[in-house]
Amino acid sequence: MKKSNILLTLSAVLSFTAAAQTADTFSYKVGDYTVTLLSEGQSEGNKSILIDPSEEILNETIPDGTFPNAVNAFLIETGCLTILADTGYGRKLFSNLESLGKSADDIDRIILTHMHGDHIGGMENKGETAFPNAKVFIAEKEVDYWKEVKNRTADKVLNLYDESMSTFTPGNADNPKTITKGVSAIEAYGHTPGHTVYLIESKGEKLLIWGDLTHAMAVQMPYPQISVTYDVDPDAARESRFAILKYVADNNIPVAGMHIAYPGIGYIKDNGNGGYEFVPAE
Repeated sequence: MKKSNILLTLSAVLSFTAAAQTADTFSYKVGDYTVTLLSEGQSEGNKSILIDPSEEILNETIPDGTFPNAVNAFLIETGCLTILADTGYGRKLFSNLESLGKSADDIDRIILTHMHGDHIGGMENKGETAFPNAKVFIAEKEVDYWKEVKNRTADKVLNLYDESMSTFTPGNADNPKTITKGVSAIEAYGHTPGHTVYLIESKGEKLLIWGDLTHAMAVQMPYPQISVTYDVDPDAARESRFAILKYVADNNIPVAGMHIAYPGIGYIKDNGNGGYEFVPAE
């Protein structure tokens, strides 16, 4: 091959790679299901959200004090149902859905990990229900918490979806609570009182959508003991993180997270030092 052609080919590959790394969507197969990242953008988090990290940990993991971050939702297509896992802020949600040939009317189910604004913001559209045909699933403990706290965004969502909302008590890793075919719920309390993760299963393959189990992957993978200021109960969040990380690593279950940088999906490996390593999906 001529040198000029090699350069053109290399340039094309690099351009494609750069485009992929800044894309808002990324699709991943789980058996017969397709799970697609719906990203609202990539960003940098700051060490200020970390609770009591040592200087040694910071120097090792994020020497400049920042780390990759994102705000994500996920679309699950089962062939029978079209399901949203969280809705982000809603800033890019609908354009991302449109890029996949979907509209808000196509969403049959919404499974919520919890009710912080960056997870439920997309559920409202100009004061109206954004997903008129969707049944919403959420842990009962989460609903009870936000009814007591009285947050404006949560109040709106609870009112808008009152008739289409179904509450439940999540199971555990040994006995997940079935929500709908191929989707089950596991408690991961701490970030919020009803924070829930969802196990997606098809044809013997699995994926765990873990919501806000982590916010700073660069730090919380090697050092899961580090919680963040966003956690309602940092100690419980820490316990949930250790339990879920062990579960997915021991069982080789890939994960998807709402604050994992693109592609938002990958694998967890035990690093042998009491922590873990995240390997992004290809």
